Amino acid sequence: MRTSKATMWAVAAAVVLAACGGPSTADSVDTTLSPSTNGPVATTSTSLDTDVVSYSERMAMVDEAVATWRVAPTVTVAQEAAEAAANLIVGPNGPGYGDRDGDGAVSGATDVGVLPGLEGAPSGLAIPLAANACIEADVLGGSWDDPEARWGEMLVAIDAWRPGNNTMPTLASHPMRVVGWATFALDTDSPDEVREYAGHAKLHVDISVRALDC
Repeated sequence: MRTSKATMWAVAAAVVLAACGGPSTADSVDTTLSPSTNGPVATTSTSLDTDVVSYSERMAMVDEAVATWRVAPTVTVAQEAAEAAANLIVGPNGPGYGDRDGDGAVSGATDVGVLPGLEGAPSGLAIPLAANACIEADVLGGSWDDPEARWGEMLVAIDAWRPGNNTMPTLASHPMRVVGWATFALDTDSPDEVREYAGHAKLHVDISVRALDC
């Protein structure tokens, strides 16, 4: 009988709390930033405060999913967490949203993503922060006047990716790169590869979080 998602997340959470360091060479990226505790706090208008908090809280959720993915006790638990990270970024109208690992449930279910939907709606949590140069460059990765075309760039890069041909650097949006690494994790049964891809995803989550400080 398949272990329930609640049980798997509980096991994964225990492993996260017990973990003392990165589990693979891919985990040499900076892991000192904890968005849930060290994320920037808005000090300007109420509207901006709300937008910053919404984005910061969402990235903390993505960071938690990636943390579980990195030290998950099984590939199944890791893939569930990778699914959550990807869904939290793309949102309900983004590419691939839903039951990515085929276990009958949606991890990371949300009403809005970090980035806009394929048709521009919902607009995404990062769009209201586009005046921040680092959010615009590192999170949005440029204009979203044509969301379908922007997502198309990601899908092409994911399709062309191979272990010896890393196409993720062609994507200006670091959250998109997280979706890419999550996709690769969902497409392998190798614990070492899953763990390695989580290390890459963590790097791009950290860059996305730090963009608020720009």
